[in-house]
Parts: sequence; structure tokens; C-alpha cells
Amino acid sequence: MKKKLLLLAGAAIFTGYAGFSQAKLIEKVVKKGNELVIPYEKYRLPNGLTVIVHEDHSDPVVHLDVTYHVGSAREEIGKSGFAHFFEHMMFQGSDNVADEQHFKIVTESGGTLNGTTNQDRTNYFQTVPSNQLEKMLWLEADRMGFLLDAVTQQKFEVQRGTVKNERGQRVDNVPYGLVSEVIAQNFYPYGHPYSWLTIGYVEDLDRVNVNDLKNFFLRWYGPNNAVLTIGGDVTPAEALRLVQKYFGSIPRGPEVKNMDKMVPTLEKHRFASYTDNYARFPLFLQVYPTVPNYHPDQAALACLAQVLGQGNNSVLYQQLVKKQLALQAGASSGLSELSGQFMFQVVPFPGKSLASMFHLLNNALDSFEVRGVTDEDIAKFKGGYESQLINGLQSVSGKVSQLAAFETFAGNPNMLGELLKRYQAVTKEDVMRVYNKYIKYKHSLNVSALPKGQEKFIVGENNYTVNKDGYRAPDYGYDNLKYVKAKDNFDRSKIPANGPNPVVKVPAYWKKDWPNGIKIIGAENTEIPTVTLSISIPGGSFMEANDLSKAGLVSLGTTMMNEDTKNYTSEEISRQLQTLGSSVSVYNSNDKIVFQVQSQVKNLDATLKLLEERMFRPKFNQDDFDRNKKQVLESFKMSKSQPAAIADDVFAKINYGKNHILGTSSNGTEASVSAITLADIQNFYDNALTSKGVEVVVVGDIKEADVLPKLAFLNNLPAKDIVVPTLAKAPAVEKTKIYLVDVPKSAQTEFRVGYVTDLKYDATGEYYKAGLMNYVLGGAFNSRLNLNLREDKAWTYGARSGFSGGKQTGDFEFSAGIKAEATDSAMIELMKEIKGYVNGGITDEELTFMKNAIGQRDALRYETGFQKAGFIGNILNYNLPGDYVEQQNKIINNITKAEIDALAKKWLTPDKFNVLLVGDKAKILPGLQKLGYEIIELDSDGNPVQKKGF
Repeated sequence: MKKKLLLLAGAAIFTGYAGFSQAKLIEKVVKKGNELVIPYEKYRLPNGLTVIVHEDHSDPVVHLDVTYHVGSAREEIGKSGFAHFFEHMMFQGSDNVADEQHFKIVTESGGTLNGTTNQDRTNYFQTVPSNQLEKMLWLEADRMGFLLDAVTQQKFEVQRGTVKNERGQRVDNVPYGLVSEVIAQNFYPYGHPYSWLTIGYVEDLDRVNVNDLKNFFLRWYGPNNAVLTIGGDVTPAEALRLVQKYFGSIPRGPEVKNMDKMVPTLEKHRFASYTDNYARFPLFLQVYPTVPNYHPDQAALACLAQVLGQGNNSVLYQQLVKKQLALQAGASSGLSELSGQFMFQVVPFPGKSLASMFHLLNNALDSFEVRGVTDEDIAKFKGGYESQLINGLQSVSGKVSQLAAFETFAGNPNMLGELLKRYQAVTKEDVMRVYNKYIKYKHSLNVSALPKGQEKFIVGENNYTVNKDGYRAPDYGYDNLKYVKAKDNFDRSKIPANGPNPVVKVPAYWKKDWPNGIKIIGAENTEIPTVTLSISIPGGSFMEANDLSKAGLVSLGTTMMNEDTKNYTSEEISRQLQTLGSSVSVYNSNDKIVFQVQSQVKNLDATLKLLEERMFRPKFNQDDFDRNKKQVLESFKMSKSQPAAIADDVFAKINYGKNHILGTSSNGTEASVSAITLADIQNFYDNALTSKGVEVVVVGDIKEADVLPKLAFLNNLPAKDIVVPTLAKAPAVEKTKIYLVDVPKSAQTEFRVGYVTDLKYDATGEYYKAGLMNYVLGGAFNSRLNLNLREDKAWTYGARSGFSGGKQTGDFEFSAGIKAEATDSAMIELMKEIKGYVNGGITDEELTFMKNAIGQRDALRYETGFQKAGFIGNILNYNLPGDYVEQQNKIINNITKAEIDALAKKWLTPDKFNVLLVGDKAKILPGLQKLGYEIIELDSDGNPVQKKGF
């Protein structure tokens, strides 16, 4: 129920706050009963800025989002990628915020931040302890009203390079990365706002200049084209007082109108194809035009996508994947502000042509028409959607993001309940109606993504040519723009002080030990009516450590535990779970087998019955085994097409050796998985379950006394000893060497640099302190490595380093994707930074930054149920004292420069690092040979290409 308050023009909302009387309350929404609603108050300032405030004092956290109604859809032909490029520029300082200080200020405040751009909007957001709200508003207002004088040609060039690297990392250097670009070019007519990707074209990025950037800011970044949404531990009165102070004087920008809807019309089946340098398997996509977002058919299209191609009950899974005709097959409905797409995608098994997939897809749709839509289809769709909405309300950031999007695109922040009504009202007839309206007998775009040498597998010859005739560019309104700054009665150059420190409470928890060896820990969380439950049994991939001949057995075994049981098929379990809005999954880590459950409280009993079925009554049949085994074997080939995956796999082999369990993928190898039989799966299960050492973590809207009886079925676990093997010691690194894997024509070089340490996980010892030491080297955006390689040199989209550790081992690793041409230079800079840190130590300013950043982030650590589960699960897993966070805070407060410097000298060993570079040998080897390191060439399996090497 929405209570809406409208005010007469000129009416004052608040009195008693200087400069506050001009903010107009548009509406106020309150929650009544058990309705699904996000309460808020909505205001508008005279300059057009829309302000939404959601008050929630459950955690001492505030999330702030500024959404500008501008994305790549408002770009000009020939200047693609500019909206996203501009997003990067917004972090480069303004009149009162120095270069590289935006990230530093937020991070030092204990917060997190980012920005994102899509076709239709750009948003900037921060989550911070609630005493930092004023500072965040000051930051956002400064770049909204005071950006352009701080823009320099140098900053412009650096961020242009960074965006190019982002494109290389996410589009040009990954399998199927260009698929979306091919779809956009061939699906939409020339000049359509969606006919290019948000990331843009490299040649367009090279074409734009600083003046283009300034005009873009002046045209689209006015307060009247923005929605400022604040949620969390704040009152509307205080929020509006601060918003009026920092944003109220910013001049209104040019008028911005909503764009007309532009759904394309396909006059015939279109065919397009391209050769993918990184793909190992061909990919077929079929795309149909549908409707824009919030259209009345939105829910029915989403249900159609689920019935046709999502989950193991879907038509495509049953017709193509389960019959082993396709490796993957799915369907999706994606709606944006101006148009929508319904998409099918199919990856065939090796040797199958994409043309055959075209016909198999048509046959599957024919079978769907005979099958129709069932009552079960509708029930599980509605149950899943309700659960999805509820889970999205766990965090204040989730609620704020919803409010901001609803206001930006629907003009109504209170769309949550409306959408739920629409989705709950979907009928079988609705789903068949949209199938007939948008899919059956309709023209589609058919795209073939083809690996090298497999061009013969094409679906159809390219038959579409982009027609530029008749296109007339719209008037974007760039003429006569003027930069007018706000005039204030206060000094904006002064960074606002922190508010009073919020009281951060570590989640209260309870513990229970059962006589059979099961340990249970739980925390009550009443914010939303859900329960998260995990059951961890000792075991995992480490059980294979002493015999790698069938490595991957545990992984394949847990995968098989998600299949049929003795009483239900996997499809029947999936239908029940989706109808309940629940999930039950089985997977393994290095040293555990984990059963993970999520459920609404009202459906917990029924969900736990299905968990019990999965745990105690799996039915391992040959067909499921053959299909899953075949998919694992094909996944090895697929991973060999991804430079980042190659780097991770080979680096593990270099660090630990091929005969070490940590030098072997948890999925095994092609040889070891080929050797696994169905009998091995049954033997794995027969020896996998025990009650001894089992750890159960429960978080949710349920009390200890209510949940413990529901877990009584765990008493059926056998009380037997399962001993996780002690791992062999990793080989020592005698000197720094470069290992090189050749990926021809790779746009970037994947760096993996580091070594295996003796630092096992601890919460308050040297491992924890080493993490503090690394923070300013490579653990934060403003770390030395990231500032050098990304912000100063523009060679990478991101660079990072860190220590990781478990109960038996640990390592230090630097990783980044570096522009290929800068590989040798980046290697020099990397070693310079690490050696400089070892020899010169941390600065006083860096020490203060680290203490503030880590010391103040506790407010963000316990907000959601998953976060609470992680916290108390850590206590149980590592037998930590309940006050370990308090002990950590004491360490942070008291650690000295001398201690940090000593840790750097002890644990950073640049003369004894393994260095792995995965990239284009022809481009990078000549430069690397000048650096003086021994270079050993490996193949993508980690085998020496030459006789020398390890």
C-alpha cells in the first residue's frame, strides 16, 4: 500500500533547517502489514534533482547511489563508448577532490564504491559506515557541479588507455567476447542507440577528445537528469539537510527527455557469423525482438524463457543437453528501456554443426508447442520470482538500487509490489500468447561464432548488410552549452568531518555440540523471512592428494549428488525447489563436502526434506554419469581457450608441481577424469559421509530452539573417521624465473607472480598481519601497484596482490591482465614497486590510510545473512574466539611502521618469485629477453616446450 502526499507549489516541507524550505516532498511510502514494499520518501529540489531516502536502522550502514539517465544509447555515431569512458573520468578528481583521491577517501572511510554504465544509465555508488554520509554527499556533489576545471589531457589519455584495456580484458581477449557486438550490429538498424556496445569501439575511443568529454558532461550530467538515492542508517530530515547544502546550489542542466521506444523489425531471417580466436567450440545464437522494460508482457516473457531454456526441467535441457546433443542450451529474455530481446543459445558437442543446432532448436520448439505450459511451470516461476525479490532486499544497497532504477525508468520508486503482482498474475495462456506473438513464425537474427578452422559449421551464409541510407542523426543538444558553477555560502574545499562513530555490533550467535561430533553455530536475523544453512563434511579434493590417478573424482561425485535420488528425478526435485523458492546444492572445496540450502522460513521443512533426500538417497545412474563426465572433459578444452584460465592452471603447476594436489585442478585432468567409472562414484559416496567434524551454520529468521529439531535427520550420518591427508610441501623457489605460455594474437598478457608461503590462515597472527602489510602494496584501489600500472600508465584494467591461506598452506600472488605491448615495461615496474616497498617500507601516510580503511569497515561486514553466515562459519571452521574481531582491531590500531616493514622484508621475496606470463610470444618475448631473467617456455598444460625447465 502506498501513501502518497502531494504538495502545492511553493509549500514548505521542513522548517527549522537553514536552506531546507525549497525541497519538496513528492510522496511518502510506508509499509503496511506484510506487504512487499521498500519504504521511502521522495523529494525534488528546485534544480530538478530527485532525492529518495529509505530509512533502515538495522545496521550502521548507508548506501548512496547517484543515477544519471544517460548511457551509451545517448551517444553519437562515431563516438561509441563515450558514456562508459566518462564514467571513468568521474573518478579522476574535481575542483576540491585531488586526482586519485575519490577512491582513497571512500576506502579510508571504511567504505566500498564503484560506478557502472549500461545502455540506458550510468550510476555511481558507495556503501559506507553511516557516520560518513556527509563526506560521501560532498564527494558526489563536487563531481556533479565542479568537474571540468580538473579535467586534464593527461587524465584523459590515461583513462582512455584504461578503457581500452578493459575492452581487451572483457571483450577482445575472451571466448565469445565479440558475440554481443555482432548481435548489436546486425540486429538493430544503423544509428539505433543499441547498435553498438556500451564499451564502444577502439577506433571511436581514439577519435574523441577532451572537448567531447566536456560537452558530454554539460549536456547530460545536470541535477535534473539525476536521481540521488540514500538508504540505511539515516533519517530523511538529516539526509535532506545535507543534500540541500551540497547539491541545492548546482545549476540545472539542459532539459533531458525520455527517448522514444525503438523495437527493431526484421523483414527476414538474418544470418551473421565471425571467427572467434579464443573459442574452442562453435556457438549458435538466435535472437528475436520483443518489448521494452516494464511492458505488460515482461513477466510472461520471463516465464517463457524459464520454461524453454532455464534449469533441468526446461525444454532445451531435456531435448538437447540431456540427450547429449548439445553441451549447453538456454534461453533468456532481456528487456531494456528502448527495446527487448529474446535469445536462444546453443553450444554443440564436438563434431556437430551449428546448422544442425538450428534444426534441433526448431524441433525443440515444436515439442514445446505440443507440451504446452503446465500448472507446475507457472507455480515454480512464481515461487522463484517471489524468493528472488525477497533475497534482493537483504542489503541496503539492494534496496537502494531498486528504488533508483524504478525512479529512473518508471518514474515510480514503488514498483516492487507492482512487479510482484504482474509476475504472480501470469497464466499459462499468457505464456503461450507471448510465444505466439514474439517467437512463432517470427523472423530472427541467427549468429554463428566459429573457432578457427571450423567455419564450415556455419548456420547460414551472411545475408545482412548494414544500410546507412536515410539515416539522420538526431539533435543531441550540444550547441551553446555553458559551464556555470554553483555559488555557495560555505567553503567546499574543506572535507566534511566524520559524524559520531557508529556502534558496530558483532552478530550474536549460539553454538551447540552434538554427541556424534556435529558442531552447530547459528545467528538469528529477522530482517527478511529467509534461512541460509550450510553443512560441511570433512573431505573435499584433498582426499585425492595421495593418488592423482583419478583426480576430479570428488568434484564429479558431488556433481552427481545433484542428480537423481532414489525417490525423485533431479527434474522433480528442481520443480519442487523452484515452487518453494528454495535451493539445495552440493559441492566440494579443498577439504570439505558442502550442502548449501536457502529457503523462506515458511518453506523450510519442505526444503529440508529435499536436502535429506539429496544427502542420504542419491541414485547414481549411467546416463547422468556419462553426460556429466562428458561435460567435464569438454570443459577442459574450453578452458584452454581462455588466457586467464590457462594462467591460473599453469601457475598452480609451477608453484606446487604437477604431482601435487594443489598443482592439479579440482576438476582433475583429461586423463584422470577419463579413468573414473560409475563404480568409483558410488565408492566415493559410500565413504564420504560422517558426523565427526561436521560443521553446520544456520542464519535466518529462526530461533535456535526451532531449528535444532528440524536438523535431527543429521543424526543418521555414520560416525566414522575421515582424515584429510597432510599435503606435501611445495618446492622452494631458488630464483626468479619467467615462464611463458604462448597465446597468439592475445591482446593482453596475463601476469601471475608469486610463490607458496608458509603462512597458513590465522585470524590474529602473522598471516593476518601480512595481509595488513600488503594492503597498500596491492590490496586496495589506491595501492602502489594499481596506481602505477592502471592510473599512471594505463596498461591494465586492474592490478592486485595478496596473501591467501588455508589450514595447510598459503601463497602470495600478484595478478593482472596487462596490455601486450607493455609486458616487459610492466614487469620492470612490478619488480620496482615490490623492491621499493621491501627496501623503503611503508610511509606514515600509507600506514594511516591502511589503519583507517580496514579499521572502519566493520560496519559493512555483517549486514546480510550471507555475511553473518561467513562470520560465524569462520569461527567454527578455525575454532576462533568470539572476540577475534576485537583482537584484530587492536592489532590494526597498534601495529607500527617497523612491524609492517619487517613483514615486507620477510614475506616479499622478489628475487625468489615464480613469474608466469600468458600472452602473444611474438609480441612480448623480444622485450622480456632484455630483462635478464631465465625464460622457460611452456605449453597450455604446463609442459616445457623445450627440454630445459622444471
